[in-house]
Amino acid sequence: MWLSSSSVGRKFIMALTGAALVLFVTFHCLMNAVAICWPTAYNSVCMFLGANWYALLASAGLALLIFIHIIYAVMLTIQNRKARGNQRYAISHRPKNVEWSSQNMLVLGIVILAFLVVHMIQFWAKMQLQEIRGVEESMPPVAGTLFIQEAFSQPWTLIVYGIGFIALWFHLNHGFWSMFQSVGWDNTTWIPRLKCIGCWWVSIVILLFFAEGIVFTVKASEGYYKNDPALREQYKDMIMPMIEKDFGPDADQIGLQITMMPYDQVSMGFRQMEAQVDQQAKSLNTPEVKEQMKAHPEMAAQVEEMQKRDEALKRAVKFLDYLEEGEEKAAPQTNMPYGY
Repeated sequence: MWLSSSSVGRKFIMALTGAALVLFVTFHCLMNAVAICWPTAYNSVCMFLGANWYALLASAGLALLIFIHIIYAVMLTIQNRKARGNQRYAISHRPKNVEWSSQNMLVLGIVILAFLVVHMIQFWAKMQLQEIRGVEESMPPVAGTLFIQEAFSQPWTLIVYGIGFIALWFHLNHGFWSMFQSVGWDNTTWIPRLKCIGCWWVSIVILLFFAEGIVFTVKASEGYYKNDPALREQYKDMIMPMIEKDFGPDADQIGLQITMMPYDQVSMGFRQMEAQVDQQAKSLNTPEVKEQMKAHPEMAAQVEEMQKRDEALKRAVKFLDYLEEGEEKAAPQTNMPYGY
């Protein structure tokens, strides 16, 4: 096939996949800006995307583009080395008019790939992948700002991201004008212009990435993404999906009251619920009750339901503990505010 067997075809594929990745990097930079200027909107986007079919399709498409770009980059590198043969060992310095990034695109790509793996472990694996797997954790997978908090509260994150951003600048700066050259737009008038446009575009995007990383680090060190009142009101609404499948017909009533109550009341209410349900679950876990369950199977089902609710409430309270880490919390009472 021409696209895979010829040098021109491979460069054409590299150009197309590279253009798509440049646009994605630009979009990702703008998404990060939303997380800074309007954090609750960023979480709303995370909720909208989640593990829905269109988000999964977009993720699969992006992964395919990256895979194709890497494969063709390796193929072109091998092809170029074979074409030069032993001559490449005779070159002791970089030829004139040849950029350093041009000779090191594969190395830069490997650094960027390593950076991408770290980024996906910190975000995608804890968000969309968790939704796909249906894993129930104490951290809602749609709480994007909390994963920013977790990632950038680590002192090494900004350093790793900084190295990745620098490699990305060199890679994109050369790749931007090179992709136009690969599709035939290589006249002496436009190549200098494209180099200038590419340098400005890439520099602005990477500088914004650096600025966003610094802002995320500062805000995470202050605990902003856990303590901000507007974000807490939003996190409050994320609690119900964590437990609703274990609450059956009571879920609608609890969900309605969560919506109407401020965060502080919801936090206290869930702690009271968890304390009482935990107390009830422990009272049922006795030898006498276990003997009764053998004779009454319906009682065993009720106990199992109680235990599931206890586990669900423990996840919710663990999430609230994370948000309120270091804050004084009143001891939970046994009376229940939600009529459970």
